[in-house]
Amino acid sequence: MSLDYHHRLTIQGSGEPLILVPGMDGTGNLFYQQIPSLAQHYRVITYALRGSAIRLETLGDDLEYVARSTSDKGKPIILGESFGGAVALSLALRHPEMVKGLVMVNSFAYAPSRKSLRLALLGLHAIPQRAMSLVRHMTASRLHSPNRNRETLRMFLAHTADVSKDVYRKRLRMLREYDVRNRINEISIPTLFLAADSDRVVRSLEQARWMASRMPNATVKVLEGHGHVCLTNSEVKLAELLQQWEGVSLR
Repeated sequence: MSLDYHHRLTIQGSGEPLILVPGMDGTGNLFYQQIPSLAQHYRVITYALRGSAIRLETLGDDLEYVARSTSDKGKPIILGESFGGAVALSLALRHPEMVKGLVMVNSFAYAPSRKSLRLALLGLHAIPQRAMSLVRHMTASRLHSPNRNRETLRMFLAHTADVSKDVYRKRLRMLREYDVRNRINEISIPTLFLAADSDRVVRSLEQARWMASRMPNATVKVLEGHGHVCLTNSEVKLAELLQQWEGVSLR
């Protein structure tokens, strides 16, 4: 792969590698709440998704590159949030031998509502870039947990401010072609599904249970009272959840 990701990687902590794959925003910035505690147990690797990519396979190639270039301490656990889960699955299906474990946060095996995707794409086409800040403000509450606070929303808006509508459109188009339902049963890698029961963007719990029922080494953990963007909430103790899961599934 020609794209050099070294200047885009952020590595914190020591221990076994944990790669965090960001969601639709692609910045990697929205893991800020979780990284300090994760870095006490893991070598935490974050990176930004390539903004120029038009195919999900390209983002999967990039993740493969990140995994190979940081694998000196063993195979990584790969965590994908929402859209990032699709990227993580892309790698796991092609190179299961590279992945120690998968963690899927509010993710999916397919985008069930093609109509919603079409409407979102049409809306982004009609909205001028200068109005994207207003769009983010209007949608932020829907994306977050019902118990979010003002500071959480402020941080979300600040961390996603530079993402262009063109990048969002490219990634929404990728989801029109994304459907791995007929391959889910190929994944035998230990997998943890974290699914928010108040997600108003994706039917996270429904999707998690469907996928887990077809995978031999899958666990579902319900994040009660949380919405789609939940890792920015300090009440979600991601490091504790991973440690508990590892103690049962990866030892």
